[in-house]
Amino acid sequence: MNEPYYQDVAFEKLRAPIQKIKNVEYDSCEFLDCDFSEVSFFSCTFTNCTFQGCNLKMLKLDKSQLDTISFNDCTLLGVNFSACTDFLFSVAFENCVLDYCAFTRKKITKTPFINCSLKETDFTGCDASGSIFENTDLSNSIFKTTNLSSANFLTARNYRIDPEENTLRKAKFSWPGLRGLLHKYDLIIE
Repeated sequence: MNEPYYQDVAFEKLRAPIQKIKNVEYDSCEFLDCDFSEVSFFSCTFTNCTFQGCNLKMLKLDKSQLDTISFNDCTLLGVNFSACTDFLFSVAFENCVLDYCAFTRKKITKTPFINCSLKETDFTGCDASGSIFENTDLSNSIFKTTNLSSANFLTARNYRIDPEENTLRKAKFSWPGLRGLLHKYDLIIE
């Protein structure tokens, strides 16, 4: 039985009445102003797709593949990206709200987070080496045994990263950002 396959399709203002979408493949598709809040994409494949202005709150991606996916101006509250397959996992975020998301033990090397909110997001055990956190709010996000080598935090804010629990080799931080690295020592930095 052939599984549904969509290529070069633009889905606009789609409101998914179906709560579970299973075994569907999307190749080079655009999702514009769609509402997939609380929808479950189970074992789906997304390749070279763009999500623009979408509501993806509590989206479920169990066993789904995200290969070269761009999210722009989207709300992705509480999405567990750790549930995605690791194979070819590649995402980019710009002007997105990713509060309460999880990237636990995920390989997200060189991932751009541009002008995003990542409040209380879990990066435990993930490889975020070379990732860019440009003008990004990381309030109460969790970094534990996280590889942040060569990551760029120059314009990030509100992060607390323990250098003793994370790999920070050649990571970039601004002078004001040092507070977020030394917080546990209760130092006064003026």
